[in-house]
Parts: sequence; C-alpha cells; structure tokens
Amino acid sequence: MTQPNILKLAKQGDAEAIAFLMNRHLHPKGIAAKVAFKDAYLEVMLESAQVPNQQILVAFIRKGLTALGAASIEQVKVYGQQTGKKFPAWSKEFDLGIAEAELEAADNEESSSEPQLLTIFINLSGDTARELTNQDFEFIANQISADILSSCTDVFIQKVSITNGSSVITKER
Repeated sequence: MTQPNILKLAKQGDAEAIAFLMNRHLHPKGIAAKVAFKDAYLEVMLESAQVPNQQILVAFIRKGLTALGAASIEQVKVYGQQTGKKFPAWSKEFDLGIAEAELEAADNEESSSEPQLLTIFINLSGDTARELTNQDFEFIANQISADILSSCTDVFIQKVSITNGSSVITKER
C-alpha cells in the first residue's frame, strides 16, 4: 500500500490505515496502537511496556485525527494499557468537533520558537506549635524543589520558589 493510498483510506475512516499512520510515529517510542471503528466512533488502544502518558498521547491523537479530517469520525475513545495487563490504566473520550480557532491557537502555541517557561511558587504555612525552624524549612523546601525539578520532563520549570513567613528558598535553572 502506497503512502497516498494509506492517507486516502485513513481520511475515509479506515481503521487499519489510521492504525498504520499512528504506529509509524508511536512504534519508535515503544508504543503500539490498535484501532477499531464503528458507527462514527473510533477506539484507539495504546499499549507499551510502561503505562503510556495519557496527556501527551491523547493530545497527539486528537491533533492527528483532527488534521486527518475524517468526516466519518465523530467521537474518539483512547485507552492506555501496560503490556500484559488485562485492563487499561486509563481512558479518555472526546468529540472531534473542535472549533477552528482552538486548533489555530494550539498550532500557534506548538510552533512558537519561544519555549514556554513555568515558575512555581509554594507557600508553606506551618503550625507554630510544631516550631518549624528555618533549618527545617530549608530542608523541606530543598527537598520539594529537587522533587519538582527532577520529575518534570515534559515541562520546563524555570524557577521554584518556596516561602514560609519571611524565609524564601528559590531554585532556578
């Protein structure tokens, strides 16, 4: 099957062609997509060794299907499952009826050459009876900062600032 034929079939709502297009992008990431289509309803099962990332993959599928423009697809349900498990870890259902303005805004955000920076501010308010010392606060704030900065791989956090009364701990990248 040639590329134009696959694209044409996918635009007509052919589940195998849609699965082929998805898997072309997902297989290198260790994710397999299985697709079924019935009565304007598309089901997509994503499976990998680790539970697939819901937020990233639902956005990927929504954008791809919207760009595909298959008029026969009205609703989509996406499942994420770890290989070998009997049941999905998560599922997300959405309509493909997205307003053009929303699509353009999403495209503009993604095509922006400026990275989106995020700053996190946390205010700790301790019980004075527990006597939270500045040393205790510094230890807690450093731990929170390290956890936040090390666990965020999809978002660039520019600064974490944690305050407790007059004490402030700030970590910048």
